[in-house]
Amino acid sequence: MIEIRPIAGDDELAAALDLRERVFCGEQGVSLDADRDGLDDAAVQLVARDDAGVLGTCRVLLDGELARFGRLCVAPGARRRGLAARLLAAAEDAARAAGATRMRLHAQTAALSLYERAGFQAGGAPFDEEGIEHLAMEKRLA
Repeated sequence: MIEIRPIAGDDELAAALDLRERVFCGEQGVSLDADRDGLDDAAVQLVARDDAGVLGTCRVLLDGELARFGRLCVAPGARRRGLAARLLAAAEDAARAAGATRMRLHAQTAALSLYERAGFQAGGAPFDEEGIEHLAMEKRLA
């Protein structure tokens, strides 16, 4: 059984950061410096995990009524099982619980349908972030 929950402890955080490095840096060519932006300690970090370990992760940065979602990734062998949507929903719940009324994110255009199904709306023109096309998206949470 796969559970979605906040990261518990340094070992789990290390596993989540390792997954991010494998997906963002290894698969997508993002620099490690870009992924490790110094904001992880201030973020709500979530994981999808089973008995074998961390299968997915994401983070939420809270700033009053605004939550910024990001760093969503799922291990290659665990994709197409709804984990990204479950992590996104858990992040929205965590943001609401912290008092956020809006959530923003930069969506890779290849993943737009995930965010559109969750009720996010795109705004503005596509832009490049670390060599990957993105769109800014936002959703009202309250």
